[in-house]
Amino acid sequence: MSSAQTPYPPLGKLDYLRLSRFRYRLRRFMRLSERICQEQGLTPLQYQLLLHVRGFPGRDWASIAELAERLQAQHHGVVALIDRCERLGLVERRPSRTDRRVVEIHLLPPGEERLERIARLHQDELRMLLEEFAQAEA
Repeated sequence: MSSAQTPYPPLGKLDYLRLSRFRYRLRRFMRLSERICQEQGLTPLQYQLLLHVRGFPGRDWASIAELAERLQAQHHGVVALIDRCERLGLVERRPSRTDRRVVEIHLLPPGEERLERIARLHQDELRMLLEEFAQAEA
């Protein structure tokens, strides 16, 4: 039985209230993030690329395929995004030492600096979003 077919009890007013509040906070976070990125001279996607490179589990680089999954984007679109970030001096491609088929994407110092600045500007709103998420699960 798929999750769409799993019998759940009917949703009540409180369920809709929590979901509505969470979606509101999420949308508010996204709008703030867009504004912060633009004020710092990056597009939201450029910021997300930098974030996913730095935030990849277990290492400070990511492959193009891994970034495509994190961004939920097509491979060729991520390649174009990396090209733009590379031209801005934010990232660089490096061949993998262990697998010649893999290209590693690494942050350069200007990318690290820009990412740090933008990520810090997100912290207050992120805390509120996480609190809302915790309340929605309760």
